Amino acid sequence: MTGLIHDHVTDAIKTPALIRLAPNIVLLRFETLKVYAALGAVRSLLADGTVRKGQTLIDSSSGIYALALAMACHRYGLRCHIVASTTVDLTMRSQLEILGATVDQMPPSEDLRLDQRRRVARVHELLACHPDMHWMRQYHDPVHYLGYGEVAGLVARALPSGPLTVVGSVGTGASTGGIARVLRERDPDVRLVGVQPFGSVTFGSDRFTDPDAIIAGIGSAIPFDNVDHELYDRIHWLDFVHAMAATVGLMREHAVFAGLSTGAAYLVAGWEAARNPDRTHVVIGADTGHRYTARVFARHREALDPAGLAPREIVSLDDLALPWAAMDWRRRRFGKPAQPLYRKERAS
Repeated sequence: MTGLIHDHVTDAIKTPALIRLAPNIVLLRFETLKVYAALGAVRSLLADGTVRKGQTLIDSSSGIYALALAMACHRYGLRCHIVASTTVDLTMRSQLEILGATVDQMPPSEDLRLDQRRRVARVHELLACHPDMHWMRQYHDPVHYLGYGEVAGLVARALPSGPLTVVGSVGTGASTGGIARVLRERDPDVRLVGVQPFGSVTFGSDRFTDPDAIIAGIGSAIPFDNVDHELYDRIHWLDFVHAMAATVGLMREHAVFAGLSTGAAYLVAGWEAARNPDRTHVVIGADTGHRYTARVFARHREALDPAGLAPREIVSLDDLALPWAAMDWRRRRFGKPAQPLYRKERAS
């Protein structure tokens, strides 16, 4: 890059805008957050010889990682194959194909758990037929943490010193985990608050079903090795109705057009910030709202007033209940259902 001229679009779109939403709440608004993960991973894999130019990189994605990986492959002369969620829309798929990626899209399904399992099975089928493909494993390979150190550095430089809390959707664990780890190298007191949907196995809400949930990228139907549970101080679980209310509210109050994961994190940050006014709360805004236009923004008149919403504070996963719950996680491990986090033994 020379001056303000970028050599590739990934450099232009990766850097977030920092927007103050309240005296102690700052939004990191990304066009597509996972450009950091994809660029960091691809650069590392090329540098250590794990992949070579011209090779095909493959992964499963519900949207924004797919675009980020396709852009990274475009930049570094690699081929890209995406096994896409049923939630990937025509706009996203068209971009992927124009960038040169080949796309396998799962059939329509209202069950995101089934969709995720189908994607993983399809990746295994393709690897069996094409062993030269490199599976990026965004859910499991810690190489995806590397790029987020740059984001942490940006936050540290932009914000004044003082108590800091990072609030963001958990998803693969790499963005919140990667940012928090690097920030804690400077200040071990940096707090991390994770956001989850109901129905995700990651923090034990998989016994619930939220029929309207389309919060792609926040939770998971399968365990993710990249989620380090011991990094999180607090966890909030939200249903679709609450996430929608906050996403519409974010646009209404601050003119920020963002995705559901950003809205959910914004709602959580507001709750946490009101109870911890001495801490600056940084909200990770992973992407824009375009893929939620029909299901969220077009229904804005239905949205609840976020000011009237509050979580149920719980002390055990046995107490977890819709529509919004919050719990002190205290940087603990998470294992099988019958763990100390549960008050009573659960039948296997």
